[in-house]
Amino acid sequence: MIEILATLSASAAAGMRIGTPLLIIGLLQGSSLWSQVPILSHISPPILLGCLSCWSLVELLASKKLWGQRLLQMVQLFMSPLVGAIMGLAVASATATPNWLIACIGGLLALVLQLVQVGWFYRLRGLPLWAVFLQDTLCVALVLFAFDAPWQGGLIALILLWFAVRSAKQWYDWYWQKS
Repeated sequence: MIEILATLSASAAAGMRIGTPLLIIGLLQGSSLWSQVPILSHISPPILLGCLSCWSLVELLASKKLWGQRLLQMVQLFMSPLVGAIMGLAVASATATPNWLIACIGGLLALVLQLVQVGWFYRLRGLPLWAVFLQDTLCVALVLFAFDAPWQGGLIALILLWFAVRSAKQWYDWYWQKS
């Protein structure tokens, strides 16, 4: 159960940002970098470190401007399921749950959280700066919780999933009231 919560925590981080969680998970593995991470273990570590560092910097800087949020959301919407699956598999390596199920759950959770972000972005006509800072902080915290405190990280991921369901209900009610 703990590994499932760690998987949810890591996948939720991938639902907020793409490069930052992958960079953190590689750096947490020490000198072996991404050798234990599926798919990424086949890429040269220096190249991967450079690419993920650059993309994390782009995410950090571009997310503060409206045009940057739009650009990032297009990329993140398509890449978040893949990154969520990779993050889930990287964290839950010793579980009895089949890998394909972990990858599906992680990818779907990341996609759902990314869709909620896109929905709020268009509903609010841009995310406020405090929300972007909250996303950055929560993303880093969820990756660290996935390794150090999976129970708390999984609980935060489940709260985010609850928030996504409540948001969908609110949008549904708003749409029908408007019609």
